[in-house]
Amino acid sequence: MTEKKESFYQIPARFRRLENMHIAFWLMKDISWCMIWKTLGIIMIVPTLSVAIYIAYRTRTIKSELAHNLAIVFWISANAYWMISEFFGFDAIIVWGNLTGKHMALIPFTIGAIILLYYYLVQHRQELRQEQVVTM
Repeated sequence: MTEKKESFYQIPARFRRLENMHIAFWLMKDISWCMIWKTLGIIMIVPTLSVAIYIAYRTRTIKSELAHNLAIVFWISANAYWMISEFFGFDAIIVWGNLTGKHMALIPFTIGAIILLYYYLVQHRQELRQEQVVTM
């Protein structure tokens, strides 16, 4: 009987610290939104989104990581837009039909979801098939 060897995803400690700092930035942005600290909330978009983009770039060679990290980039973008729409009062303005300014955040949310759907419905299945061919 042969055992399947499990692969590991390892990252350097300095990169792991960057990911942890990213979480702190994201929390500070969302706390600022909750507390209606407009200036700090808007300022925190820059490091939160910048680090998310950098993480996606750093993981670009690992398709599963890239897909998830791009979804996070679009999630943060949608989240930041929603926050700004509330801060500046255009969240409730009707844009089209029953859709308000806040609903425009659905665009980046949907892009992130489509990236993940593509990964799981297409890319991941291809990876599993290739893995089966190699192990046979």
